[in-house]
Amino acid sequence: MAARKVAIIGAGASGLCALKCCLDEGLAPTCFERSGDIGGLWRFEEHPEEGRASIYPSVIINTSKEMMCFSDFPIPEDFPNYMHNSKIMEYFRMYAQHFDLLRHIRFRTSVCRVSKRPNFATTGQWEVVTESEGKQETNVFDAVLVCTGHHTEAHLPLSTFPGLKKFEGWYLHSRDYKSPQAFAGKRVVVVGTGNSGIDIAVELSHAAKQVFLSTKRGTWVLHRVADGGYPFDFSNLSRLTQLGLRVLPPHATNFILERKLNARFNHALYGLQPQHRVFEQHLTINDDLPNCIISGRVRVKPNIQEFTETSAIFEDGTREDIDAVVFATGYRFSFPFLESCVKVVENQISLYKFMFPPDLEKPTLAFIGLIQPLGAIMPISELQSRWATRVFKGLHNLPPSTDMLADITQTKEKMAKRYVKSQRHTIQVDYIPYMDELACQLGVKPNLLTLFLTDPKLALEVALGPCTPYQYRLQGPGAWAGAREAILTQWQRVIKPLQTRAGNNPTRSRATPHISVVFFSIGLIVATLVYVSLSA
Repeated sequence: MAARKVAIIGAGASGLCALKCCLDEGLAPTCFERSGDIGGLWRFEEHPEEGRASIYPSVIINTSKEMMCFSDFPIPEDFPNYMHNSKIMEYFRMYAQHFDLLRHIRFRTSVCRVSKRPNFATTGQWEVVTESEGKQETNVFDAVLVCTGHHTEAHLPLSTFPGLKKFEGWYLHSRDYKSPQAFAGKRVVVVGTGNSGIDIAVELSHAAKQVFLSTKRGTWVLHRVADGGYPFDFSNLSRLTQLGLRVLPPHATNFILERKLNARFNHALYGLQPQHRVFEQHLTINDDLPNCIISGRVRVKPNIQEFTETSAIFEDGTREDIDAVVFATGYRFSFPFLESCVKVVENQISLYKFMFPPDLEKPTLAFIGLIQPLGAIMPISELQSRWATRVFKGLHNLPPSTDMLADITQTKEKMAKRYVKSQRHTIQVDYIPYMDELACQLGVKPNLLTLFLTDPKLALEVALGPCTPYQYRLQGPGAWAGAREAILTQWQRVIKPLQTRAGNNPTRSRATPHISVVFFSIGLIVATLVYVSLSA
């Protein structure tokens, strides 16, 4: 029997791991990439491409290498913990070469239309129309993976800023920002305090005469570098921490993290503290903003009430002369090539587990990477792809449509209850709970009790250490023989790029104190039983 043909749309981070997972399952994938290279969001281009977010040369990722790597391909130990976009591209190229992915990608090929075949109810097949060099081509595929992400259309709400049309300076969306040189000696307003807004404000402050950071609600700002100098996500995203988040009430967990963040710099003192709690927003990460504020290079302002020809008037009544505006107001996503198969309204889309449309006769369409995690997206996209490909093969079944719709409704209600209302908060997931949810569907969630009984050393690192992607390769479909070693050596790979001065060895090899296996045995068993019971 011929291998089932799968169309993959997009060759960014999600498309690459989707391609690899298809090959692992013996499927026949073809990846369509409209540009001439892999990398998607992380490939720097001087001129922004339509339908794709565009980064600027200095962008550094906010998730550390051990937390963001693909689960069976660790990032080299000498790579920095927080990688520049060029290093991310280098890793993607290594991944593509190692697994021989490039020969399955059709570059400079756009997907024009994806539609059901007339016999879809029985075959689940799709008709995919593509265009390359002005010529259209139609092919039939047994399944489709949409890997275009959620940074597709720049959201530029100009109508909400009265007077902007008469403003004599210039304005742009953050996707069009490339360099601070054009703003040298200028007075600039950056609108928005998400990651892009704050990063751009910080960079502009080194060249502009004055930078104003305008925020409607304020924001909580995390930092890449945690206590002891280790990566923040690597030090804090653990199963033990997650257990605490589940056991403690929300007001307690919010209080603990807010107190920690305010110990670094008082958010109210710096004009940033919002009315909402820290876990009610998508986290903003930046290490340099407090220095820019305390040195006066960045001044925090409220929302803009209106523009005049030469100035911005803020909601507190203050007026500032300005030359330029950068709108870091996010993105919208849409899928025009899918016709009426899915509907997106104000960044809202109904998908089971953020992946599967619930009303298809056959589960042969899935979205990969259409989530905004409190953590790294690459391992999530990979685990989504591992599950989707096995669903396509008929090895895993989805629930009835009514059950999927009920799950979608419940997920949306939880999200609306927790997060500040915003188009930014429609596809939010927490890293470990969502990864475990997918892992349960696939049968690859690590069994802590079994691990403790058979491999206590590994069990301790899985339970108490960072929840790195390798954990989801220890057992079940797609198990990787190198997963155990990768977990036990992950601290070494974090330390390696920091030890660039000979003889300057750290006094201890990890952020958590060394505790003997014997001392923690009883505690681990109890924690494991509690964790298992709560996860059931």
